[in-house]
Amino acid sequence: MALSRDQIAMRVAKEFRDGNYVNLGIGIPTLAANYVPEGIDVMLQSENGLLGMGRYPTEAEVDADMINAGKETVTAITGASIFDSAESFAMIRGGHVDFTVLGAFEVDVNGNIASWMIPGKLVKGMGGAMDLVAGAKNIIVTMTHADKRGNSKLLQECSLPLTGVNCITSIITDLAVLEVKDGAFHLLERAPGVSVDEIREKTAGKLVVEGDVPEMQLD
Repeated sequence: MALSRDQIAMRVAKEFRDGNYVNLGIGIPTLAANYVPEGIDVMLQSENGLLGMGRYPTEAEVDADMINAGKETVTAITGASIFDSAESFAMIRGGHVDFTVLGAFEVDVNGNIASWMIPGKLVKGMGGAMDLVAGAKNIIVTMTHADKRGNSKLLQECSLPLTGVNCITSIITDLAVLEVKDGAFHLLERAPGVSVDEIREKTAGKLVVEGDVPEMQLD
């Protein structure tokens, strides 16, 4: 069974390591702030100028001035710092973010990512994605494995305008966890109840499967 958005975020949060500085992009990535494992101390960065972002607020905690890059209200952990976007991007471009979690329209076997525009649709701009894929030490993409029409988003070569080149290391979709290396997607884990054959069918780019592929552990 394909994972929900929250379940994808839960799996992403398992990649957090104690002491990490992590940027969360708009969409599914921001949900990961709700699932930071107990005993793990991470500093979540939002590109609009917040270091130390916490989980989404309860109704009683909502502060309209405390928002993330997607203009959603968030909380701040003890020790958080607020600053302007110029300083935020100085952190990103300076390589001070351990890894970033981004959404995408397409990713290909060479680690290229297309995440900012679809020709013919309204485009507000690339935002901070170009800086993030250039400045972060490790980049994880979260997305559905296929689009609404059932077309694979994991391709041999991206067809949309690129955000970054040769930069994606890992992908977590609603069907699988994959590593991008050596010109292929390497299948590491599959969603509970999802078969390797289904993942093969919905992966347009070269897929490498070695041995028995374990199911994701979400709890």
